Amino acid sequence: MNDYLSKNRAAWNKKTEVHFGSEFYDMKGFLDGKTSLKKIELDLLGDIQSKTVLHLQCHFGQDTLSLARMGAIVTGVDLSDKAIEKAIEIAREINVPAAFICCNIYDLPNHLHQKFDIVFTTYGTIGWLPDIEEWAKVVSHFIKPGGKFIFAEFHPVVWMFDNDFTKIEYDYFQSSPIIETEEGTYADVSASIQPETISWNHGMAEVIHALLKNGLELQSLDEYDYSPYNCFKGMVEYEPGKFRIKHLEKRIPMVYSLSAMKK
Repeated sequence: MNDYLSKNRAAWNKKTEVHFGSEFYDMKGFLDGKTSLKKIELDLLGDIQSKTVLHLQCHFGQDTLSLARMGAIVTGVDLSDKAIEKAIEIAREINVPAAFICCNIYDLPNHLHQKFDIVFTTYGTIGWLPDIEEWAKVVSHFIKPGGKFIFAEFHPVVWMFDNDFTKIEYDYFQSSPIIETEEGTYADVSASIQPETISWNHGMAEVIHALLKNGLELQSLDEYDYSPYNCFKGMVEYEPGKFRIKHLEKRIPMVYSLSAMKK
């Protein structure tokens, strides 16, 4: 267990240095006031003025601070100490109040003793976690009764493909870890880093059953035939802000989202 934590922390520390200055993350636009949030999650969030929001796996805090700019009282959490350092720097620079915690998600109840109106996590998060039921337990633990969980994630079908999206390489029902050494990173494929990562595939039923088992009531579930990010090989932008794998067109789901309420 500790092996995956140390390897993934080291990988995301390397990625953070590259991501912070990348065109993908558009720090200039963000500092000038542009939100980093996408329509999918904005529609689920609605009005969050004065709501308390816990953002799990927040990277270097752009989405966390975008939530704060919408009037929420936010706390962001991430495994990467470099990412959390950057998040704190950005918050100070733009003068937006936010709290940030560096820790393993499973260990968060030992670091944070507060309940939230909303727990929020999006895009490329749960694949770094081996135990989805334990994740769902943590999510539920931090939501106030009547509070919400807002979640958007790349569809598990996407993770079945090889990097070129030409063949099925991985199981949909993946119980064993996927150990890889990347070339560059999704935000800059030419970056001179080769992080080793450990990840897991999680099917939709696995995720939904874990949430239901931990006292959350599903309010909405949607699938999308596009990604709001240009983050995979061979993507084309067929509408502003909507990307698909060119040769697959709209044949596969790219993203799913859900909202759930704490009973």
